[in-house]
Amino acid sequence: MATTTTHNDEFIAFWNDVLVTKFERFRNILMGGMSYHSATPLGKLQLPDGASALDVGCGWGDTALALANKVGPNGSVVGLDCCDAFLEKGRNDAKKARLDNVSFIAEDVQRYPFEPVYDLCFSRFGMMFFSNPVAAMRNIHRALKPGGELLFITWRQLEQNPWLSAAKETVLQFLPPPGDGAQVCGPGPFSMSSPDTVARQLEVAGYTDISVEPIDGPVTAGDNLDQAVEFQLAIGPAGEIFREAGEMAERRRPMIEYALREKLAPYQDSDGKVIMDSASWAYHCRKPITEK
Repeated sequence: MATTTTHNDEFIAFWNDVLVTKFERFRNILMGGMSYHSATPLGKLQLPDGASALDVGCGWGDTALALANKVGPNGSVVGLDCCDAFLEKGRNDAKKARLDNVSFIAEDVQRYPFEPVYDLCFSRFGMMFFSNPVAAMRNIHRALKPGGELLFITWRQLEQNPWLSAAKETVLQFLPPPGDGAQVCGPGPFSMSSPDTVARQLEVAGYTDISVEPIDGPVTAGDNLDQAVEFQLAIGPAGEIFREAGEMAERRRPMIEYALREKLAPYQDSDGKVIMDSASWAYHCRKPITEK
């Protein structure tokens, strides 16, 4: 695992300079698809009225708003993300929903100077991108009260997520895989797909009562076939391959787009939406009430 903060700065810059615009373009896919994987664990979550919660890598803030409703007007929620452009959407949505118990901060969770004031830290697909996952887990540990909970969602293996793996396999028929010097947004969306590895990281970071549950469900990979193809060539494993191939990718774009349309067409429903399977893990653990 990388240990320098410089790499995290590079990842944050890549998010803000490259990925924010692409994510905004496909917000309907990313937020809609991702919300499926947070609805189940958040629905089971029991928080007392007046609790305080931290939402790590909160993106557009939809989960922070869900937590704000859960803790009630006497509670409080702070959403953190490294991309302030995402957080502006959350601030606007909070105003529209008249939720004044939620705030948003653009910061690096790995280094933010937390105080131990939170009953819960939640993260949906935000934990996989830290240059040093254990350092991030330890910093979140500092943010929790004794006995506080950490609940976070990560993707399972790529092979269990055909909504991304199918396009990657297709694009690799036309383009080489990215080299070692490829620009990336962090260790990657599947860097926490091994429960054994993540459990060891959590133990090293000081957590106890570690458990993990699978979540399986559909993702709308595009409102239509054209959008599904555009999405795959912009974001995710296939998008990384296409981006890093540069001019070669653009020359071969017509062939790649045709192949992707052929690959994704069987997944269209009666309304033309592209619906594919996805799989994630929900990790749950606690900060001990008394530290050793």
